[in-house]
Amino acid sequence: MKNWHSIEYEKIIKILKTNLDTGLSSVEVKKRLNEFGENILPHKKKDGILKIFINKFLNPIILILLVTTIISFVIGEYIDGFFIMLVILLDAILGTIQEVKAENSADSLQKLIKVNTKVIRDSVEIEIDSKLIVVGDIVVFNPGDKISADIRLILSNNLTVDESILTGESTATLKNNKLIKEETILPNRTNMLYAGTVVITGRGIGVVVQTAANTEIGAITRNVIMANDTKAPIVIRMEKFAKQISIFIGIAAIILSFLLYIKNVAPKEIFFSVVALSISAIPEGLPVALTLVLSIASNRMLKKNVLVKKLNSVESLGSCTVIASDKTGTLTVNQQTAKKIVLLNGEIIDVTGSGYNDIGEVISDKKYEKILNEIALFSVINNEAHLVKKNNDWESFGDSIDIALLSLAYKIGFKDLDKYEDYILDIIPYESEKKFSAAFFKKNNAYCTTVKGSVEKVLEFCSHMIIDNEKVKINKEAVLKINDDLASQGYRIIAIASKCEKKQKENNSLEKINELSLYALIAFIDPIRPEALESIKKCGKAGIKVVMITGDHPLTSYYIAKELKILDNYKEIATSEEIKKYFEMGSEHFDKFIASKKVFSRVTPIQKLQIVESYKRSGEFVAVTGDGVNDAPAMKAANIGIAMGSGTDVAKETGAMIITDDNFLSIVSGIEEGRHAYSNVRKVIYLLISCGIAEILFFILSIIFNYPIPLVAVQLLWINLVTDGIQDAALAFEKGEDDVMNKKPRNPKEKIFNRLLLEETLISGFTIGLIVFMVWIYLLKKAGIPVQTARGYILILMVFMQNIHVLNCRSETKSAFKIPLKNNPLIIFGMITILILQIIVSETPFLSTILKTTSLPFLHIIYMFLLALPVLIVMEIYKKLKNR
Repeated sequence: MKNWHSIEYEKIIKILKTNLDTGLSSVEVKKRLNEFGENILPHKKKDGILKIFINKFLNPIILILLVTTIISFVIGEYIDGFFIMLVILLDAILGTIQEVKAENSADSLQKLIKVNTKVIRDSVEIEIDSKLIVVGDIVVFNPGDKISADIRLILSNNLTVDESILTGESTATLKNNKLIKEETILPNRTNMLYAGTVVITGRGIGVVVQTAANTEIGAITRNVIMANDTKAPIVIRMEKFAKQISIFIGIAAIILSFLLYIKNVAPKEIFFSVVALSISAIPEGLPVALTLVLSIASNRMLKKNVLVKKLNSVESLGSCTVIASDKTGTLTVNQQTAKKIVLLNGEIIDVTGSGYNDIGEVISDKKYEKILNEIALFSVINNEAHLVKKNNDWESFGDSIDIALLSLAYKIGFKDLDKYEDYILDIIPYESEKKFSAAFFKKNNAYCTTVKGSVEKVLEFCSHMIIDNEKVKINKEAVLKINDDLASQGYRIIAIASKCEKKQKENNSLEKINELSLYALIAFIDPIRPEALESIKKCGKAGIKVVMITGDHPLTSYYIAKELKILDNYKEIATSEEIKKYFEMGSEHFDKFIASKKVFSRVTPIQKLQIVESYKRSGEFVAVTGDGVNDAPAMKAANIGIAMGSGTDVAKETGAMIITDDNFLSIVSGIEEGRHAYSNVRKVIYLLISCGIAEILFFILSIIFNYPIPLVAVQLLWINLVTDGIQDAALAFEKGEDDVMNKKPRNPKEKIFNRLLLEETLISGFTIGLIVFMVWIYLLKKAGIPVQTARGYILILMVFMQNIHVLNCRSETKSAFKIPLKNNPLIIFGMITILILQIIVSETPFLSTILKTTSLPFLHIIYMFLLALPVLIVMEIYKKLKNR
């Protein structure tokens, strides 16, 4: 990449074989598009539907099921093999549909943001889709334009550009075409405009020097997007879980084979028994259930403005212990708003409302109506922004303070702002170096000058000030004290001054601006989002630490953070210089320093990355928000990257999820849904594994005591896939417990089976297994019922057991009787559906033959139901004792 900023633009025009006046020809454009391709940023190639579908089979548990399927077909158990294959396909299809749906939603979001660019081609200025820009194009830009390629500036007029997307600096940069040194760092290259940045004020013309992957934004994109993703906690947990199941099945199969061998059981029967044991041990319905739980949570999140790109990210967000959030636009509305008008008699007039609109009012006495109208007039005339209501939406562009002043004028009572353009005779645009702007206008046959800008600068032009509509000699010390008081509260302040004369000046130059009267100081702030404070309180209760990482001034950051209750005192702020100092001292000192701070100001992109890595070293599970290219490295390094919907393509591609409304509340809602999802995953696992333990227990006891196994493979599959499967689906729709956000975050390294879940799973599993085994003995020895008929009793008993046990699984701590069924009607629907299916199978000769079951007397079915009730009683007693 050439150092275009250090080359004269005339020479660049020759190098790129273009023409400043005529631009490129259509023929040359076509040639360059064919040679270099469209102006599109590099992006990770999305997996096709087929690849997504195939990837679903690489799940560890699915691989175990595939082996079981193959074995079933090899030994001639086609029905068993068919059932298992059906569940594998169902899981793959569900997962693929959800992932493709999420990708399509993200793509739709991208397509909503189409950027056009004005270029000169064939001597004509035309507007084109930015992806059709080529190197050598002559580009024309105006306020509000988004820059879509790297451009060397040729001509400019008061051109300021927001480069925060690349640099993190919120202050607009003044641009010019002056040659600068080759070693100049990117933020100081004032003759360059970079892809992804936005024109705030002024106009300009430049030549495109780099497009697509060769732009500065493209280079960052290539490095970040192509990096490998971090595994989600649930993936790691499930991999360990699958490994443990595999080891257990292997050991159990060896022991069982040995026991049967010494009992002289035929090899084929040993093989069938091992397969039946494997089917008992493997939770066949788990992959589908997990996919369903995460899909439901993903859809719930979408309704709360959280678009999940990968299903596994659902649970990841619920695991986070630290949220490293941007300030602007996430915690605040990202729209400067006038909040106070300070008159020079000491009166402070409050202004309500927030953002770029006319909602709100100026709360003042009627005696101040005249001066307020004059302030509004000066604000509208000395202004280069645009704010107008179209189709119930407010359209704006320009400098944020200028837009805020137009909003203030609306609130004061001005309506049609465009008519005041006729008053204007000349303007001196705002430049960051000058720190003021001026307008010369005619009003009521008088020739007036108005100036706005930094208080110190405007005071240089003032000899008087207005107090109670009278002109008095200015007291600069008193004005500067007011300014300091407001600044210490985190406000941005400007001063407005004016004067009118009967005769027009010969020319409207800087030298003619003098002896003005100061009218007022106006204090602005980027207001916090109304719901942000409550959301941060919610995070505190949930044990989640919220830190603010911003490029803004420490003082501004402090007052916003204090208002949001993120910090208590100024000592909890870290500046860029301090971060640099402690980083150079080594990771031990740096990690202690970072852990002691809650706000990080003037932070560079590399420092944001260092902060995230520090939290991860300290064992935190970090969620990072971002909207710019500069945020992408930190988002990629985080446990979960959260992109803003209004952010760059790079941020949205880097993030695991997208907040479509840029609202911090949505992140908190997403965390809540993530916690609910994990809770529902545990409920599903509790149901499946406890039933699996019961099956293994009565299976092994039957072998040890020389009884036939109570259920054959196809019956076990019916229970595990159909009856369990229906109740898994019902549990997936559980709304979650009310206190989920009053608990501390779980340790991301926590095993799925913590002590509580392990105890409950073992107790319920052994209860079910022992009851079933005792009933099995009774049916065979006492009642003298044939084996196949007895299996029909055991099958219906297990169905009842599962239907009742699902009530235990709705909460690990609460009594089943304290959770209303109306909270999840699908539980009842599932119970009824399972019983109807069981009756159909038992009463239909063809199906009963396949399932190796038989029709039972109604009274005996009632007996089986009553025998299933102890599992509910036992777990209620356990919960009662546990909660004492």
